[in-house]
Amino acid sequence: MFSMLESAAEQMMVHKDFQAAFDTCDRGLQSLASTESEDNRCGEFKAGFCILGIQALAELNQWQGVLSWVLQQYEHQEKIPAKIIQMCILLYSKVGEPAVMQDAARVWLHCPSNSRVSGFGTVAELYLLHILVPLGHTEEARALIVGEVGCSAFTGDQRQTALDVVVEKERQNREPPLNPGCSPSSAISAHTVSTKGAVIHKLGAMLRFLYRKLLVTSSGSFPLQRIFLTAVLLYMLFARMDPALPSSFMWISKLLELLKQMWGAMFTPYSQGLTQSKGL
Repeated sequence: MFSMLESAAEQMMVHKDFQAAFDTCDRGLQSLASTESEDNRCGEFKAGFCILGIQALAELNQWQGVLSWVLQQYEHQEKIPAKIIQMCILLYSKVGEPAVMQDAARVWLHCPSNSRVSGFGTVAELYLLHILVPLGHTEEARALIVGEVGCSAFTGDQRQTALDVVVEKERQNREPPLNPGCSPSSAISAHTVSTKGAVIHKLGAMLRFLYRKLLVTSSGSFPLQRIFLTAVLLYMLFARMDPALPSSFMWISKLLELLKQMWGAMFTPYSQGLTQSKGL
């Protein structure tokens, strides 16, 4: 399992062979299923294969099958780990299909045992911001905020902020668009696509370098640490900062400019050295 997980991560992040990475993840999950073991280590390997498999399917533009593939591994929606539910919500939100995850996320949040896991609050937050609010389900959003799902996922300050978001969405729904010939949502979508493409390009290069660096410096360590670090980076760039919000555009621009400067200062000599050595 260690070798297969390591191989899948390398195929995706270094070689960019997404189909091979997904096939490796699928074989790893089949091997885990045949062991009939449910200890924590097997659960971590299973989650690691699923995280890489989701990313590989997204890169292959086969995101439509992500939820069904995950359900094949966990059978029941409420059994899916929090970090994988979070990834699925973000994925279907980014491709403009948040409704796909509505039932699965609702079932997961209403499961009493899930209210005690560390990622419960984050799943609730993503469900609110990326599913309920965009779809206009303000009544369910209010019920989630005040804790009617069985466990309050928000603190006092968070609850007020979340209610403000719902109120703002209701206000927008009542107001007609300023220019019927040009929908604001279409303009935002076009800007988001171009911005997201630039971010993905920079992020991909950064993650490939990060993976190679970690592979050299900690080749004997458990590979899930590297996989979860990748997930955290993706989450911070794409979840905690919603590129559909106009207030995020300047932040994204500044981040990309900073990454560009750091990349040029730190890694250009390294890349030139590699090019020269290949020429020799």
